[in-house]
Amino acid sequence: MTLRKILAFTAASMLTLPAAPVAAQELSFDAYVQLLIARARAEGVSEATLQRMTAGLQPNDRVIRLDQSQPGSPTTSGYPAMAPYIATHVDDARIRGGQRNYAAARSELSRIEREYGVPGEILIAIWGHETAYGAVKGGFDLSQSLATLAWEGRRRDLFAGEFVALMKVADKGYSRSQLQGSWAGAFGNPQFLPSVYLRLATDGDGDGRADIMNNRADTLASIANYFRDSGWRSGQPWGVRASVPNGFDVDRYRTELDAPVCSRVHGRHSQYKTAEEWRALGVQPQRSLPQGTLVSLFHPDGPGTPAWLLTSNYRVILEYNCSNYYAMSVGLLADEIAR
Repeated sequence: MTLRKILAFTAASMLTLPAAPVAAQELSFDAYVQLLIARARAEGVSEATLQRMTAGLQPNDRVIRLDQSQPGSPTTSGYPAMAPYIATHVDDARIRGGQRNYAAARSELSRIEREYGVPGEILIAIWGHETAYGAVKGGFDLSQSLATLAWEGRRRDLFAGEFVALMKVADKGYSRSQLQGSWAGAFGNPQFLPSVYLRLATDGDGDGRADIMNNRADTLASIANYFRDSGWRSGQPWGVRASVPNGFDVDRYRTELDAPVCSRVHGRHSQYKTAEEWRALGVQPQRSLPQGTLVSLFHPDGPGTPAWLLTSNYRVILEYNCSNYYAMSVGLLADEIAR
């Protein structure tokens, strides 16, 4: 789960902490960590967990630099072309890795798909995009990263909440060395934030734990639970390729809806119409869609390039990471995995 998704996520309820904006240097790191510890203690985290998860904590200057280097909202109206991104993110290595993992997990995926209604190839594609099927999960000490980000103050409420959530994850019996991940706090095979883990991580094999760090069944079931929670509709594809006639004015059908988050992402999609209505306008889906399915036309690179009709399930992928580049590459990788 990338920083765009992390920064969009709503933090848990806060114990009173220094109100933002407060410059980090107005309160020492050690003093601020004590406030975080007090909040976690008040929310039921054991003393033993607090001691082992905060022993020797120091601010991480690299985490601060990475956070401060994040770009703000785009100020231009242009978008980079989609095709080069797809070519580098739906490549032969990722396709082959996905097909291997799909075959190896077939029995688990069949059971998970029956329970959650999310196709196995989508789950594998998310895993592949987030951590290269578990090969790249991040090596930052999450206690240090989240305490540093909360102390820094740019997104204090969010990261203070995630720090406390991490203490609750650790209280389930995970060691500090197991709880490593991205500099921005996401961890495990699916790169969940700690608060997302507490809400949606799932025991996929019946052993009583939801180990998204090392357990394949738990990882896939947890991603499926995330998608079900976000509104995935069983029996619908994420989207299908479409043929757009020459001279077709896509802008004429641009959506008039105002998305509350990621408006530039959603603003690139058309109005929703049924596949039958799009056919009447000359837009032909290249695969069948269930009768009456509402779809949105997406033609990212313009005339003479690929176009797609996207179902509401595409927007569920955007819930995982609000980027058309990400969501398209997940959908296309899933299609390749399932071939």
